[in-house]
Amino acid sequence: MEKNRKKSGRIISEGTRQFLRAGRNLADYTLWDKIHGYVYGRWPYLYIGIGKGEHPVAKKLQPVKDLFSQNHKSEDPKPHSTTMASETLADGYHGKALPLDSARQLVMVNEPIRVEDLEQVIPYTRARSIILENPDHIVALECPCRRYAENPCFPLDVCLIVGEPFTSFVVEHHPGRSRWITQEQAVKILEEEDQRGHVHHAFFKDAMLGRFYAICNCCECCCGAIGAHKRGTPMLASSGYLAVIDEQDCIGCATCQEYCQFGALAIGVGETMQVDSELCMGCGVCESKCEQEAISIELAPQKGIPLEIEKLISAASGG
Repeated sequence: MEKNRKKSGRIISEGTRQFLRAGRNLADYTLWDKIHGYVYGRWPYLYIGIGKGEHPVAKKLQPVKDLFSQNHKSEDPKPHSTTMASETLADGYHGKALPLDSARQLVMVNEPIRVEDLEQVIPYTRARSIILENPDHIVALECPCRRYAENPCFPLDVCLIVGEPFTSFVVEHHPGRSRWITQEQAVKILEEEDQRGHVHHAFFKDAMLGRFYAICNCCECCCGAIGAHKRGTPMLASSGYLAVIDEQDCIGCATCQEYCQFGALAIGVGETMQVDSELCMGCGVCESKCEQEAISIELAPQKGIPLEIEKLISAASGG
């Protein structure tokens, strides 16, 4: 498969043309969505750096940001719902936590798939479809969140852009900060980030054709989404699992607590670890860090339904 596409000399690159053509096929994809999607994909470092307040021009644009935030702010944000908006930016820009096995599945899809309107899996009012065209087209992009963090985690190129038209668009506009990788290399990145204690999130965005487009490997020190989530903007949905502690095996070493990106673990009565079920996102990081194997992640219906792509494909095909 030829991935090193030559420039055609056109004013609008082929990757951008593919992105715009895909948008034209969506009935509810507005002109604003097209502009928003182009700006987000073309200048993600500026976009996210300003959003986090860490880009050099962020202070100059703060008045504009404040005005935009006011238009998306709710004094009493509603919980995630498939029938009503939370009235925050999270309605159209959000992530779903993934245990490592689920993340592996997403980058190992071998044929185009279309699974739409995942109301129960993705508890948001918009951007909840998984439509993978050329799913083996994967690009490793330097993480915009880490790029402008004061003391970033390394390596930087751990954001995995999956499928067309997103991969070609990103490579054409960010050739120095992106690289084509194989599915096996994507799995290796996921596994290495898991070893570092970072959380896998499948990201969805309304302006990115209203669907899944990337897996980000997130840490609380750099990630804008985790930061916003902790400040009350419901950007992240639980994996559908919950960490469970076996108090007989737990020795209270607190190693898992050090790695929890959501502050869901704390030593409780009896000097054993306790889980705050409201804060736990079921990412599985704590499970992999417990040398005593005293932690497991278990299905928790109250936390939602896991994004397990193999099961979703089977259900969509009637299997």
